[in-house]
Amino acid sequence: MKDILRTGQRARPIGYFVHHQGRGHAERCRAVVNALPLTQPVTIFCARKDIFPRFDRPVEIITIPSLFEASGDDDINDTSETPRTVHCAPLGWPGIRTAMATLANWFAVENPILMISDVSAEIAQLARICSVPHVMVLQHGDRSDQGHQAAYDGAVGLLCPSDQALAQPDWSDAMRAKTFFAGGLGVAHKKATANKAALSLDPGKKLILVMSGGGGEGWPSAPLAVGARALPQTEWVTIGKVACDWHATEPHNMHHRGWVDNPYDYLSAADLVISSTGNTSCHQILAAGKPWLAIPEWRYFDEQRCKADALRIAGAATTLAHLPSSVDAWRVALARTVQAHQPDRQKALITPRAAETAADWLMELIGRLSPMPMQDKGRDHAISAQ
Repeated sequence: MKDILRTGQRARPIGYFVHHQGRGHAERCRAVVNALPLTQPVTIFCARKDIFPRFDRPVEIITIPSLFEASGDDDINDTSETPRTVHCAPLGWPGIRTAMATLANWFAVENPILMISDVSAEIAQLARICSVPHVMVLQHGDRSDQGHQAAYDGAVGLLCPSDQALAQPDWSDAMRAKTFFAGGLGVAHKKATANKAALSLDPGKKLILVMSGGGGEGWPSAPLAVGARALPQTEWVTIGKVACDWHATEPHNMHHRGWVDNPYDYLSAADLVISSTGNTSCHQILAAGKPWLAIPEWRYFDEQRCKADALRIAGAATTLAHLPSSVDAWRVALARTVQAHQPDRQKALITPRAAETAADWLMELIGRLSPMPMQDKGRDHAISAQ
């Protein structure tokens, strides 16, 4: 790897845009930034500072307006159609103008060596237009649209927070050639020691754990109550957000714990897990190696549906299109989940030291992007002239 520092000079910074929906983007950012050399300056751009866990090193965070939420001060009557080359580019949003101006000014003043986008196709394209190399985080989903493809084509590298075995069949050879796969990037795989009794659960009963992430409104309680009634001798525990339905008749064996600080303890104690297919939940469950019923929630570009397809093809999860709606359907789905369980295949999808290997890849990429010292350029010209 080339040394990015030159005598008497500060290293050119990395810029890092982080989408503020859910938790996965911020967790990935923290993991990667913490693994980078302390001599590498990093500036993060995000609409919220409070979503980031504590960093282990100095880092600058610049708050910019949200690119995705109206602030109510729009100043143009926008009746236009969305262009094919972008996703969220409404006319008349001062917040978008402010955010893009902040980034463009930072590009001009700081001369960054690299911009990482996790994720916005518009910001990735802005970096390219401003002559700044960018790395785009590659997520699952139907991203064949012109906006995503332009961001991928213009990137100097793609960073995928999943194992190569979960790559989508529609990802081209050109995309794969510049993609670094890091399964479980940003997910802390903590060793859990708690048992069912420590979680105030009956150790003599099977535990079905329902995990709900932070990217949406949470699972509806009514279908989960039907599942709990299907297996009354099991304990059903939900962690994360659950949307309570007024018509749900929840049985005695269903317990809502809400947000918890020790999800790994619950995973360790669980006999079977039900979850959607958000990135953080997926890799927590894969690392735990538990029987897993994965049910995608609606997301833009069918992200969770495509992730569920990849998990099913890899033999890492049993999947359904939606939560079962009857007692019999629940019993069939859970029985299939236990029968199809392959823990070794699940755990193989986690990259050892994912953050460190991703950071090494980024620094190698920066080394290739850094211009040669003038004396080296002169030597090359002399050699070519002979």
